[in-house]
Amino acid sequence: MTLSCYHCGLPNPERIGPFQAIVLGETRAFCCPGCLAVAESIESSGLSDYYLSRDSQPGAAFAAAPAELLARFDHAAVQREFVSHQGELTIAELSIENLSCAACAWLIERRLLQSAGIVEASVNFSNHRLRVRWHDDTIQLSQVLAELEHIGYKARPFQRDTHAAALKQQARTQLFRVALAGLGTMQAMMLGIGLYLGAFQGIDTEYRDYMRYISGLVTIPVFAWAGWPFYRSAWLALKARHLTMDVPVSIALIGAFFASWYATVIGQGETYFDSVCMFIFFLQTSRFVELKARQRAGERAADLLTINPRLVKRWQNGQWHSTPSDELVAGERILIDAGDTVPVDAQLEQDMGYVSEAMLTGEPMALRKRQGEIILAGSIAGEQALIATVVRSGNDSVLATLHQLMSRALAEKPAIAQRADSLAHWFVARVLVLAVFVYIGWQFVDPSQAFWATLAVLVATCPCALSLATPTALTVATQRLAELGFLVTRGHVLSTLPEATHIVFDKTGTLTVGALQVSACDLVEPSLPLEQALSFVAAMETGASHPIARALCRYVAGQDIALMTLSGKAEAHAGLGMSVLHDGACYRIGHAAFALAKAPQQADDTLVVWLSKDHQPLLRIALSDQLRPEAAEVIANCRAQGLITVLLSGDASALPASIGEELGIDIVHGQQSPEQKQARIAAWQAEGAIVVMVGDGINDAASLAQAHCGVAMGSGTDWAQTSADAVLLGDRLAALTPAFALAQRTALTVKQNMRWAVTYNLAILPPAALGFVPPWAAALGMSLSSLVVVFNALRLRRAKLH
Repeated sequence: MTLSCYHCGLPNPERIGPFQAIVLGETRAFCCPGCLAVAESIESSGLSDYYLSRDSQPGAAFAAAPAELLARFDHAAVQREFVSHQGELTIAELSIENLSCAACAWLIERRLLQSAGIVEASVNFSNHRLRVRWHDDTIQLSQVLAELEHIGYKARPFQRDTHAAALKQQARTQLFRVALAGLGTMQAMMLGIGLYLGAFQGIDTEYRDYMRYISGLVTIPVFAWAGWPFYRSAWLALKARHLTMDVPVSIALIGAFFASWYATVIGQGETYFDSVCMFIFFLQTSRFVELKARQRAGERAADLLTINPRLVKRWQNGQWHSTPSDELVAGERILIDAGDTVPVDAQLEQDMGYVSEAMLTGEPMALRKRQGEIILAGSIAGEQALIATVVRSGNDSVLATLHQLMSRALAEKPAIAQRADSLAHWFVARVLVLAVFVYIGWQFVDPSQAFWATLAVLVATCPCALSLATPTALTVATQRLAELGFLVTRGHVLSTLPEATHIVFDKTGTLTVGALQVSACDLVEPSLPLEQALSFVAAMETGASHPIARALCRYVAGQDIALMTLSGKAEAHAGLGMSVLHDGACYRIGHAAFALAKAPQQADDTLVVWLSKDHQPLLRIALSDQLRPEAAEVIANCRAQGLITVLLSGDASALPASIGEELGIDIVHGQQSPEQKQARIAAWQAEGAIVVMVGDGINDAASLAQAHCGVAMGSGTDWAQTSADAVLLGDRLAALTPAFALAQRTALTVKQNMRWAVTYNLAILPPAALGFVPPWAAALGMSLSSLVVVFNALRLRRAKLH
């Protein structure tokens, strides 16, 4: 029977006697009922492999929170800050306490996925965050939290400032490890120089032993604390029956350290305390550089969620009152003072105003917003105060949606990074086998050099650069693209863009600015007053997000026409229009094929929508739009890169063909339903094409999801953005050009890094095995190789993309 708790490692109180349970087929002792309950829960769930994989033990089990306390998290007002919705699924970002190692993350994910209603549980061990998606009608958030506490982990809503503090603490700890290793290296090297000179010029034994002992004492804190992450990672990997680059590193460090102490104690052989310190210093320095590069890349994602003003002025009881911004709901009037941050997505009420969307687009120039246009959360009000109506608040805002998408991308591991990890695993396994043969071979040549030659092989061929080659380049490229207005929300984007063969564009809101204006409005049914028809149109379209709907509502608002009250609820038909049952009749507004029983034989030269009653035309509305100024250049650049350009539009007029001819697009198809768009993309994919789709509306969501890489416009619908793999911030279509260019540069950089890593390891192997490379030189070479890879990836931050 062990004297310590099998779960938390604390001593078992003898006066009480150990609590016991069978775990992994053996009787285990526990210190308290809490640890016993947690262990029994893990065992009964079939997750006892957790105890085989963990590399450190959690603290003592905490007292579970009362059910009534957890139940508070089920209230909508509490969830507003950290819970969002995606279709029928509910999504939450949680901070995990008591998370001690990667095995804890494994346990949490598998335990939650065993619960009915939970469809995704993803733990990011580096920042102790949990992303969970579930069906709210099957399981409540309080039950999710209770499941976590049942296995010994406390989860609470993710707080942005706490997360930032954790990242800073991680960087500080890493810097302290580098500083300690550097200080120890300097001291050990000074003593080492004396020992080296003494070996050539002669030194008394007592002085030699004294300097060795001092050098060994200096090395102990460097070896134990600065080198601890390597040993912990290696132990976890071995328990999980997986080989990582930290395995040969740890073997080399532990072997050199204890062999040097053995030589010191018996007074024979060589010591390499300075090499141990130097090795740890070089490797920790390269990892610190990599950590800072990753944190800088993550800062752009964090910047997307600058803390909104805690108080905002809300119109209530005939005057403005200060109220917390998280209490705002859709439909309320707010006042945003000049220079303040817009707290929610809102619709401008006054005639005109100026805002800066630098937070979202990187463009510092103020944008002019007209009455009825949307100002986004995170924008900065210009030189005048703005009066607006709340449209979306909390986690429903565009800013919050972008943050959720960025979090999803950071949680994913691209296939190219997985392949690099597999190659590093393969390389480590063969290095360990080779090290055994090197040791045996030197036993026949010079046994005194066998250990040090083997040590040099383990150190010199450690595939650190191989493991850093891909993730560092991808991280830096993701940061650079976000600065350019191309927000990556899926991990595979950078590896997909260079392989693309087709790029498909939607028309309205994508190639055009989407600021449609009514150019003509003609009554087809003379008995219907025009004002009544327009009032009916606005009533049907109010609340819809499509550019056509917004244009129609603006036009009717400008005519000062009151909205009609509908007896039924308007229903949206993606890519077609709107319909409603009113006073026993079916009214439709949309394209001719949708609204009319018989479409006009001659196609219109412009965009036209029809209002109909029981499929009989009542009103014909023509709308005009203009191409984005950068559209022609973007299409030309895509064709110059060898991409086949395609325009798929739901517009039944002759306008798509006209735009296609003007821009030089290779393939044009108009009058396409969402299903037809998706089917065409699927057909090209079946022929081996790699398709990129660019769109903005609900009718594009299926196509964005079908394409190998979907790119949504920043002003597009939430549905489109969550279906896509990247978002064009600020609707900057021109960001596609540097995105393709940087993806190509990133692919080239990854190849360069991989070639360098493999070439270096293969080149250093023969001299190391033959004894020509001392351990300290092997450590220096390996660390410099890692730094070469990191700095080569950092060049992407300043790469010219035009």
